Amino acid sequence: MSPDRREFLKWSAALSAAASMGRSLPAQKPAARRKTEHLVLIAFAGGVRTRETFGMPKNVPTLVSMSQEGVLYTRARTANLGHFGAALSIFTGNAEQRGIRENVRGRDVTLFEYLRKDLGWGPNEAWIATSGGAQQVNYAYGLHPEYGPRYGANTLDGEGIFNREFKALIEAWGRPREMSPRETELLHRVRRGLSGESASQGAEQVERFLLEELTRGTSDLTGANASDAKALRVARNLLTLFRPRLVAVVLQDADIAHGNFNGYLEVVRRNDAAIGELWSAVRENPQLNGRTSFLIVPEFGRDRDLNSRRGLDHGDGSEDLSHVTCLGWGPDFRRNVIQQEEVGVVDVTPTVCELFGARPRFARGGRLPGLFA
Repeated sequence: MSPDRREFLKWSAALSAAASMGRSLPAQKPAARRKTEHLVLIAFAGGVRTRETFGMPKNVPTLVSMSQEGVLYTRARTANLGHFGAALSIFTGNAEQRGIRENVRGRDVTLFEYLRKDLGWGPNEAWIATSGGAQQVNYAYGLHPEYGPRYGANTLDGEGIFNREFKALIEAWGRPREMSPRETELLHRVRRGLSGESASQGAEQVERFLLEELTRGTSDLTGANASDAKALRVARNLLTLFRPRLVAVVLQDADIAHGNFNGYLEVVRRNDAAIGELWSAVRENPQLNGRTSFLIVPEFGRDRDLNSRRGLDHGDGSEDLSHVTCLGWGPDFRRNVIQQEEVGVVDVTPTVCELFGARPRFARGGRLPGLFA
């Protein structure tokens, strides 16, 4: 089994246990009463300049619409120039200086660990959906002796739970069709009769997730942003079916910009549309609408000028590289506000912790100013 499938199976077992036994630890209430019960944190990784996002509003109509109902930070300083360290900085609240090919966990505590330990969240409450890549599993937790893997997030890559062997079975046996409402009700009655309603609820949710992944074709998504689109689709299915407290999404396909500027633009446009699908799913779900917030944060920008391949690298230290635009949208955030003072991507972890009521003891960032209503 791949690590992603193993994580999913471990989580599903925990979900089934929780369905029959209830939550083992009650969540602490935040100091300030918040409406947010769920958060989607999108690390717009891969290197995305403001010039191609809010500098060209037609490229990102979803982000523009969200910013008009939320808070837009036009000068968010990035942590460093490497993808691994820059994205990790979003999740730890510290500037993570990491080598481009480094692939080891550090000792810094992630926001998932703060939330799960301080608030007693179970293993099913914090998830990361990634675009894939060995380094991205390191965002789930660090190696601090007071925290660590028992408080980490579950990780699914953009392929969902479907590794090569599982796909071979689907190709051999065919995709399932969605059941009619009458068939679904009959199945519920049979399941309740066999094992009791509460004991069967966890298994039913897992079945629904599998069906959503199969019938909605997550693994078949193609195009310039295929990996990112899959990660966002997996996040949507996780959120709408299981409703965990925190779903983080790590994107990366924008890094095509090194050698293909037009391809990079296409990734920006397609990712905006995919974020729009996720945003719409939240607003159309009565159990999520009015209870879910979004934070969308690029890891860093890109160089000011094109390289010799007519692409964009990330290493010139320019304003285009060192500052990005990020936004917050949700029931606890201010509306249609533009914040021009400098903030940092390392402020995300302390802000998320404050939103839910946890204490980021080792984070060096601060709360994003002017966010909360």
